[in-house]
Amino acid sequence: MSVPDRRAMLDYNHADLSIRRQCYLLGVARSGVYRPRMAANDNDLGLMRRIDELFTEFPFLGSRRLALMLSKEGPPINRKRMQRLMRRMAFFRMASCCRRTKARPKAG
Repeated sequence: MSVPDRRAMLDYNHADLSIRRQCYLLGVARSGVYRPRMAANDNDLGLMRRIDELFTEFPFLGSRRLALMLSKEGPPINRKRMQRLMRRMAFFRMASCCRRTKARPKAG
C-alpha cells in the first residue's frame, strides 16, 4: 500500500488512538500528516513538458546544458531548479562508458 493510501486511512477524530499512534501503526511520518500539500505549479508542469522534449532529443545532456538551452528560449532557469525537476522526472543523462584521454609525451 502506498504512502498516500495509508495517509488517507488516518482518522483525525478517533476516540482511542492519537494521531501519533496511528502514524506509528501505519508507518507514516507525522511531519507529512500535519504539513499541507503543496499545489502543483503550472510553470513547472510546462517546463517539465519542455524538458521531456529536449531530453528525448538529447539524452546525453546534463542539467547545466539543458538549463542554458531553456534560458535562451524563455525566462532564465536556475540549474538547481533544473536538477530538481529532472530528479522528479527520474531523468539521468547517459554517461559515456569511458573517458578518452590523449597520451601526452613525457617531457624530457
